[in-house]
Amino acid sequence: MKKFGGLRLYKNKPTIIAEAGVNHDCDMRKANKLISDAKSCGVDAIKFQTYKSNDLVIKDSPAYWDLKKEKTKTQRKPFDKYDKFNFKEYLKIIEQCKRKNITFLTTLFDIHSIPLFSKYLPLFKIASADITNVPLLKAISLQKKPILLSTGASQLDEIKFALKTLKLPKEQVCIMHCVLNYPTKDENANLMFIEVLKKKFNKYIIGYSDHVSPDDNLTSLEVAWNYGAQIIEKHFTYNKNKKGNDHYHSADKNDFIKFYERIKKIEMLKGSGFKDLGKEKNSIMYARRSIVSKVKINKGDYLSSKNLTTKRPGIYISAKNWEKVIGKRAKRNIKADTPIRNDDF
Repeated sequence: MKKFGGLRLYKNKPTIIAEAGVNHDCDMRKANKLISDAKSCGVDAIKFQTYKSNDLVIKDSPAYWDLKKEKTKTQRKPFDKYDKFNFKEYLKIIEQCKRKNITFLTTLFDIHSIPLFSKYLPLFKIASADITNVPLLKAISLQKKPILLSTGASQLDEIKFALKTLKLPKEQVCIMHCVLNYPTKDENANLMFIEVLKKKFNKYIIGYSDHVSPDDNLTSLEVAWNYGAQIIEKHFTYNKNKKGNDHYHSADKNDFIKFYERIKKIEMLKGSGFKDLGKEKNSIMYARRSIVSKVKINKGDYLSSKNLTTKRPGIYISAKNWEKVIGKRAKRNIKADTPIRNDDF
């Protein structure tokens, strides 16, 4: 089984990262609840977001999310609200992830956090909005660890620019399709772009970071997997009905449990691609047809379409030998509706 920065890559299902972000509301009990829920539903990793509002946005930076869902009109206010965890809180989160045996990840939004977190991170995540942030790209690349590169709101040339700046081996970068809308409407998800990324960057792992509001089947993740996304990141919450932040477009543990069941069934239905007729042995014998007398055939009559037909089962002379039998002469009288045998002609 292949690995990417400590994450296992599967052939029969996607590698799933539960994006908890700051859905913990700066409450350690809620953070632990997110970790427990993520572990219980079987995802591969849980990822948080680490930032300080003052380092991220100026005071009047306008919102870029759907104001119908999150009514705050500036970025600074919600970022101020959810940046209260410091490194000591994250150490507790890291320890809880170890106890639960689930991979800890966090997106770092500033350079000074990198040396603090590097030894605890098997890989780094670069947010879509930082794909052109040269100082951060360079600082993360110096850690020489695998990178998840989100590509929301970027063109192909900007993705190439980021890859050139990172200067990492292709096998150490997962390029993640993303649409930087919160939430992303179904008609804007553009999941077929995953195939474009696979063709343009065919030596890289391709993934998907999802912002689509979840339906009962997490259909956007299923489609992304079918298009070739190996690593999938989905916002994660302990309560989808909670107001504010990313809860409104997040999945919960029950969503992921159902998703895995569905993927398991889909992969089972796909099969191996090889034709194994062993399971259809009885069907071959009893559902196919043999050559049968249509009417009474007298000794010496020529066998033809006038006195022969084909009927089930297929355990006598196969209907595929029709042309070989037509024109032969009967050696004996043959009753109507009787399978023809080789010694009959």
